[in-house]
Amino acid sequence: MLNEFKAFIARGNVMDLAVGVIIGGAFGGIVKSLVDDIIMPIVGAIFGGFDFSNYFIGLSSNVNAPTLAAARQQGAVLAYGSFITVLINFLILAWIIFLMVKGVNMLQAQVDKQKKAVPEAPAAPPADVALLTEIRDLLAKRPQV
Repeated sequence: MLNEFKAFIARGNVMDLAVGVIIGGAFGGIVKSLVDDIIMPIVGAIFGGFDFSNYFIGLSSNVNAPTLAAARQQGAVLAYGSFITVLINFLILAWIIFLMVKGVNMLQAQVDKQKKAVPEAPAAPPADVALLTEIRDLLAKRPQV
């Protein structure tokens, strides 16, 4: 069973998936910072300084705090502002991934086009076929009797 596990882990697909998950997690952190630290302040400045993170609805009459953190201490809240922020993060991440995949596809198409433009030299025939071809050519040059 251990050998089967080693063979499973050593497969290329598992390693590719592991690398993808790690890079995806790091990329998610970059996008979160992009949204939280760059895009949302610009959106807030354009639309009058509002902040999505403190948009919530109290689900009990005890909730009357002005911030989400304080409201959560008072009782249950529906934090739709946090959801909007996460949704914006997702849309930005999806857009960036779309642009990256589109770029990679364009590069791949250019590489494929270049490969088709330069025809490959035919593969050398096997030794026995080359020898038979040489014998045929020598026999064709021989004078006919």
